[in-house]
Amino acid sequence: MIKFPTLTKRGAITALSAIAMLAAGATAQAADKVTVGVFPVASALPYFVALERGYFKDVDIEVELVRLIGGPALVGAMITNEIDAAANLVTIEGMNANLKKPGVVNYISINSQNKKYKMEQFVVGTNSGINSYADLKGKRIMSAPGPANLTMARAVLAANGLKKGDYQLDQLAMQHHVTAMKAGTYDAGYTLEPAASIMAKQGSARTLEAGVIAKYILGSDDADAFIAGGALTGQFIADRPDVAKRYAAAWGRALKDIASDDSVRKHLVKNTFTPADLAPTMPLVKFVMVGDLSADDRKEFQTFIDFASNNGILKEKVDTAKYLKAF
Repeated sequence: MIKFPTLTKRGAITALSAIAMLAAGATAQAADKVTVGVFPVASALPYFVALERGYFKDVDIEVELVRLIGGPALVGAMITNEIDAAANLVTIEGMNANLKKPGVVNYISINSQNKKYKMEQFVVGTNSGINSYADLKGKRIMSAPGPANLTMARAVLAANGLKKGDYQLDQLAMQHHVTAMKAGTYDAGYTLEPAASIMAKQGSARTLEAGVIAKYILGSDDADAFIAGGALTGQFIADRPDVAKRYAAAWGRALKDIASDDSVRKHLVKNTFTPADLAPTMPLVKFVMVGDLSADDRKEFQTFIDFASNNGILKEKVDTAKYLKAF
């Protein structure tokens, strides 16, 4: 019979201590979890770049994606702290949240869109015979979802002489825009990328005008309309400042890649509604970290949010500088 050595009391204690140290080490090495709300359109690209290129992992962060369609859903989840961050939250809706709960939404990056950096645009059915905004009178128009998108659509139509009763405007979930236009359910639409490019490629719709917020709200085709951005909750920043700082660092790496490396577009294909053959040429917004904003950028952002408050979209003025967070 084989006899095993008897473990002394001191040996037992040493063994237990070693096990405890190993367990503690495993716990210490566990990545910090960050829950991120994602609206799966092209403006969510930084999240997928940071995830799939390992930038979150490099800073010991494990992200959990929560798919949320539209600004109101993202805002609700941030207010209740169901998510720590939002990949692409409309800035008007973020500022509205800050009026309800000051400091709940803090942007670490904001996205510019205009005629060059296309996102929002009016599209019309290819065979609709619509060639101008005037032709939209009496027509059915779909809109990207959420109060901010509906308001912007109405503002652009008003700038082109159309009153609220001159047309029918319905908000429609983004995943239904392409099929609705193909089926002829709507004559026109205020839509976002990649939906507009998909419609153009399949021949069901064409762009009437892109970059309409920069042109009609800020007064220039080349203006920077900072419509959405990446944001963190105030509680996340307060409770876990080091994790928030590391998250922002990973986010910044993703933005640098997007600005310099066209291969990032492949991350759109499986994560958004972007077909593989469209990804290489589809327009993208300009993503800017808050720390890289110029004085003019900050002024244009304030001008856009002032438009929202001056027109009753926001109930009062908001100092945007309070909610721009540079790490």
